[in-house]
Amino acid sequence: MTTLAPTLQAFFTDRLIAQRHASDHTIAAYRDTLKLLLAFAGQRTGTPPSALRVADLDAPLVGAFLDHLESERGNSAGTRNARLAAVHSLFRYAALRHPEDAAVIQRVLAIPPKRSDRAIITYLDDAEVDALLAVPDQSTRTGRRDHAMLATAIQTGLRASELTALTISSVHLGTGAHVSCLGKGRKQRATPLTATTVTTLKNWLAEYAGQPSSPLFPTRTGTPMSRDALERRLARHVATAALSCPTLAEKKVSPHVMRHTAAMRLLAAGVDTSVIALWLGHESTATTQVYIHADLALKEKALARTAPLDASAGRYLPPDAVMAFLKSL
Repeated sequence: MTTLAPTLQAFFTDRLIAQRHASDHTIAAYRDTLKLLLAFAGQRTGTPPSALRVADLDAPLVGAFLDHLESERGNSAGTRNARLAAVHSLFRYAALRHPEDAAVIQRVLAIPPKRSDRAIITYLDDAEVDALLAVPDQSTRTGRRDHAMLATAIQTGLRASELTALTISSVHLGTGAHVSCLGKGRKQRATPLTATTVTTLKNWLAEYAGQPSSPLFPTRTGTPMSRDALERRLARHVATAALSCPTLAEKKVSPHVMRHTAAMRLLAAGVDTSVIALWLGHESTATTQVYIHADLALKEKALARTAPLDASAGRYLPPDAVMAFLKSL
């Protein structure tokens, strides 16, 4: 093996796991990126991945890999940038261990992310939420589980990984009802529950005799639900709900759309964006600004407060006292 193999191993074991305590999702994302990069480099250079050197992964090869992701794998610019971030993380670590390859490493680190248009987020309106929550067959245990799971997701705005990781001990249904989760960046977060969600969860837990460490929304075998299983259940219910609510058929509804829905409901209720950022576990309030761009009603209210373009400027004059009295009669 050459210099790249031990550096790659140390990057995962020492840097990501031991030093940064990276989450399983981060490790999996970086792993998948580097698997794709090494396979691509092996095909381009004819060198097995175990024999590659750091210098073999130069800027032209990494640039070609990024183009390959978009042109041949059909990845979006956002996915391309996420892959590039993983490559940059590896090369920043390699710069400390291989100063002899500093020139190659710096050129790779100089590759910029790709700018892209930011699409307006997708979210569900009240009618679509009602249609979706009405779909699960609550005469069955699976239906009651799905109803409780969807209601919790839409009200709390938890990420898919946070939702599936909930245990019975994560739920507190007494005074100050809330759910606790370990969010992105290993940040502990408590999200309040509404009275409706509390009632739904109480009914679900009344029949689900699990241990405190048991998953809150388990599979039939009692194991935590995977993200794929969550997506399949959601897609199935959305397809059924679209029969009674046709607008759902026009939307691509993913678990993250339920998160967006929670944020848009808070925004419509007049909740400040800084509070919404805390609610969702955003690192910065700037991330939450995307919901303001998506809220057409908020923009229409702002427009209503502006003066018409053809209005003439003038000074306000109060009405005559006598005329105001006659008008009030």
